[in-house]
Amino acid sequence: MEFRLLGAVSVATEAGVLSLGPAKRRSLLAALLLRPNHPVPVDQLTDALWDHEPPDQARGVIQGHVSRLRVLLAGAEADMFGVELLTQGTAYVLRMPESLLDAHRFEELVTLARGRRAPADAVAIYQEALSLWQGPALTGTYPSQPLRAAAQALEELRLTSVESLAAAYSAMGEHPRAAAVLRAEAGVHPLRESLSAALVRELRRAGRRSEALDWFHRTRRLLADELGVDPGRELADAYAVALRGEDDRDDRDDRDDRDDSRRRPDPASHRSAFASAVPASPSDLTPAPAPAPAPVRGLPVAPSPGLIDLLPRMPRGFHGRAGELTALSRAAAGEAPVCLVTGPAGVGKTALVAHWAHRNRDQFPGGLLYADLRGFSDAGEPAHLEVLREFLLALGVAPRRIPESAGAASALFRSLCAERELLVVLDNARASEQVRELLPGGAQCVTVVTSRYRLRGLIASDAARPVPVDVLEAEDSTALLAAVLGKERVLAEEVAARRLAELCGGLPLALRVAAARLADQPDCSLSAMNTELSDESSRLSLLDVEDTGVRAALRLTVRRLPADAAHHFAHLGQHPGTHVDQYAAAALAGTDPESAEAALDKLVAAHLVIRTARDRWTLHDLVRLYARGLDTGPETLVRGLDHSVATALAAADAAEPGDESCFSLPADFHQPQAAREFTDREQAMDWYAAERDDLTLAAAAAQAAGLHARTWRIVLAQWPQIVWRVRDDWTPLLRTALEAARADGDARAESRVLALLGWVLTEEGRTGEALAHLEAAPVLAARADDTRGEATALINLSLAQSELGSPEEAAEGCALAAELAHSVGDRNTERLALYHLARHRLDAGEWRQAFETAVAALDLERPSEVSTAARVLLRTVIGEALLGMGDEAEGIRRLEAAAREAEACGYDDGAVRALGALLRVSADAGLQARYDMAMVRLMART
Repeated sequence: MEFRLLGAVSVATEAGVLSLGPAKRRSLLAALLLRPNHPVPVDQLTDALWDHEPPDQARGVIQGHVSRLRVLLAGAEADMFGVELLTQGTAYVLRMPESLLDAHRFEELVTLARGRRAPADAVAIYQEALSLWQGPALTGTYPSQPLRAAAQALEELRLTSVESLAAAYSAMGEHPRAAAVLRAEAGVHPLRESLSAALVRELRRAGRRSEALDWFHRTRRLLADELGVDPGRELADAYAVALRGEDDRDDRDDRDDRDDSRRRPDPASHRSAFASAVPASPSDLTPAPAPAPAPVRGLPVAPSPGLIDLLPRMPRGFHGRAGELTALSRAAAGEAPVCLVTGPAGVGKTALVAHWAHRNRDQFPGGLLYADLRGFSDAGEPAHLEVLREFLLALGVAPRRIPESAGAASALFRSLCAERELLVVLDNARASEQVRELLPGGAQCVTVVTSRYRLRGLIASDAARPVPVDVLEAEDSTALLAAVLGKERVLAEEVAARRLAELCGGLPLALRVAAARLADQPDCSLSAMNTELSDESSRLSLLDVEDTGVRAALRLTVRRLPADAAHHFAHLGQHPGTHVDQYAAAALAGTDPESAEAALDKLVAAHLVIRTARDRWTLHDLVRLYARGLDTGPETLVRGLDHSVATALAAADAAEPGDESCFSLPADFHQPQAAREFTDREQAMDWYAAERDDLTLAAAAAQAAGLHARTWRIVLAQWPQIVWRVRDDWTPLLRTALEAARADGDARAESRVLALLGWVLTEEGRTGEALAHLEAAPVLAARADDTRGEATALINLSLAQSELGSPEEAAEGCALAAELAHSVGDRNTERLALYHLARHRLDAGEWRQAFETAVAALDLERPSEVSTAARVLLRTVIGEALLGMGDEAEGIRRLEAAAREAEACGYDDGAVRALGALLRVSADAGLQARYDMAMVRLMART
């Protein structure tokens, strides 16, 4: 609700402007509004409504208008705004907050603007004040003498404000704008010399000397014609300066301006005009002019006892953070710094800043201001004006002098901070725009902003200096526990305390909640608490206490996310692994990689996701548990698993080009919109190595969910990595795949897993255990009509047979495998069978047959089309066969070439084989060193 005097007298509400009725009723309301919260006697109201002798029924007319106004105000629910029209004896009083009256707000803004040191701030406030005017004051009222006098007083104040606005523009060097403002008013008020004098000055300063002289002569003629007087000193002096053609303001101009300032009435003077607009007695109809007071230099500021301190109390149990405290001190150095302390929910940003502020309070004699911006609170964010009001009150501004608009209040706040050494803490900011209006203006002021978001906009616009805050290290985490529980209790279970810190992820909020539970249960051991927290399904519940906890903090953060980021975050919770790329995130959320990457960037900014590499993201353990509790439907996990399958198959195609896919896709497979592409074997093998743990977790999640068809496919798709790093403890994962294949009832898959598992066990030296699997594999493959799988199974079986002392049987199996592979055009498997057949013949001393078999294997395709591993192994066999045949020079040359190729591509197993063969005919120290290095690398990976 707003009551207007600056223009048509009216009452504006949310529903629109009230229909006040005739001019007499508007005049009555105006007379009451001119003296709000003061009784106005009926005889004064009578003088305001009638110029001459009032009618006999004047009192009854006034009562009727009062009654109608009460009805209008009641219909507009004015009482909700604190507005009442009361009767007090023979007078009426309009009770109301004066802030609802446009004339009051105008007065306050003008007073504020007059005290501003910065011309730009003054301009902003004057513009806001003048924007309240919607026409001549008291329009629509009866033109009684008291109301005309009040209107004239308001108009005088408006004109003075226009002149002051022009002066502020001039101080900024914007003389054309100052001249434009003045010309508009001087045209309406041509006899007002102060306007004309200011216009002449500004035209001259704008370089428009001829216009300045013309305006003077025009005004001089008007004064002579209308009033019969010459221009006054101010206008004459302005003309003299313009006539001399001076381009800059001289000392005389300065004196003129000071004289001009003294002649301007104080904004508060219109109060006396208001009070006298309705005369105190029937005989006193003309308001006495108020004496011109001294210029207002600033707002009245109440004395402030002691240091201004709005900081929260010093945090208890604060430990560590030496690096962050140092970083914050560095960020707070320099001119008007803005420090941006960011980190995830519950990481202790507020505690860090409060501790730093209390520790450095002596550096801020001008005061310590603090505001919780509640950017992540159920209570809602405070308005800018609400925060600024608290700051201004703390700085000593009288309540009635605080502006009603956030812009004016912000300007006043900056002005008051200009010369202070002040600390301003803006806690829990959600966005950059929430902060900007609250930044102080002084060069010696330090602002510290805390946020769960990175607020990149504030970094860009205000050069904010980031101070990231991460979770606590183990030592600081246990120190925090000791601060709550006591050192003795923590030292008694030191290992358990470290485990507790690990389960809480080093998050201070989680540690404090866990410590609070333990403090409440003195008989509960830390180990017992760890046992409870180890259950992921209940961990977050245990880390909540009353209205505080990890879940509550994360809920508020997530609630503030944009829709796309919130959508992706919820789906990330269903990812079984610890890391995602943009392709995995897109598959989980059912979007595309570009959208997923944009959402991940927003989640990084909100400290819900951590970027660990260019295209790799992870979640804090407790954040992951929270996200996992968000319901996204069962299809999310399936989409994520199918993405793993699709990507692993793409890696297999790049690592072993030309090989058939080891399985077909299930009928209900969710093909991702896009998957990672691999340009070569090295890139594919790097991906396998980086994703091994997550693929293992994916297989476990699929198995737990009963998605057996996905389980064994995720494992089998890793076969190039398994073959490459055969001694890397693949047995448990392959046993999981075997169980899943059997549960899925897929004989083909079972045979392939058995063959791979048997081979791995053989390489691990567990040949007896491997034999049972290997003997079953070819039978199952034949039953499933899987000729390729049968050939592979026979090859792997031959290795175990050879180890167990049956080289003839092993050779027969390899020969059969080569025939089977040849029958279906599988050259890769045929080559593999021939390689092992050649190896068996080497073991039997059949050098010529071994040589011919290996050469035949290489000749199946051009050497460039053969994989590096196969080429190295076959050339090693050829070299060994040549040595056995007596051609030592050629044999050494072939073995050296194989060793060099293996070393160049990082195939340490092949390098060990080739170099080992060379060392059997040479004691060269260089060869031995190369062999030892390859063996060290190989052992380091097993």
